[in-house]
Amino acid sequence: MLDNRFASPAAAQSAAVDAGLRSYMLGVYNHMTTALGITGFAAFGMKLAVMANPALGQVLFTAPMIYVLMFAPFGMVMWLSMRINTMSATKARSLFYIYAVMMGVSLTTVLFAYTGASVARAFFITAGAFAALSIYGYTTKRDLTALGAFLIVGLVGLILASVVNMFVASSQFEFLISIVGVLLFAGLTAYDTQKIKSMYSARDDKTTAARKSIFGALTLYLDFINMFLMMLRLFGNRE
Repeated sequence: MLDNRFASPAAAQSAAVDAGLRSYMLGVYNHMTTALGITGFAAFGMKLAVMANPALGQVLFTAPMIYVLMFAPFGMVMWLSMRINTMSATKARSLFYIYAVMMGVSLTTVLFAYTGASVARAFFITAGAFAALSIYGYTTKRDLTALGAFLIVGLVGLILASVVNMFVASSQFEFLISIVGVLLFAGLTAYDTQKIKSMYSARDDKTTAARKSIFGALTLYLDFINMFLMMLRLFGNRE
């Protein structure tokens, strides 16, 4: 470890930035991992509750409540993304974790649709791929900005294609969407990691740094969840 007492000012400043960056990124991954854990517990907890009380499932997973469960997390994450820079770090973190609970409840239908082995397999495949891609995004010297613009356009196309397939209900089209989705969210994981890293500034105060950390965690959390769902569609066995 570099002893700042014997280092040049430039070297000492670089060491301080490296330490601050590591702490910042660790905060990003800690928040993200905590949110994923909350989502998992919420999903499995809701599944057990529905199995114990089937009437609850009839209320939650039929119209109109099913649409609330589907679209409420989307609405909240859009609102949180737009307002996070005006919140206290504590409020932003709390709302992020509340969103993770909502997402877990929303994903309960996935646990009923696919076998437990399929869910576990898709999760571990996603976790391994995510870790490798995020490490690449963090360590690469290549500027991924141009790739990001392409991925955002592709993501919009993917959303539109998914909406169309809700009416067409084509299994072949769904398979194609899933393949494209895995590739898109794989690229977004690397791109977003690099972008989150570039957001760090040693001049940030604690509140600003905490907000950036939570926003970064939310971004990577969404990449992970969406990649997991696409993996599950590709490799999952339905109940």
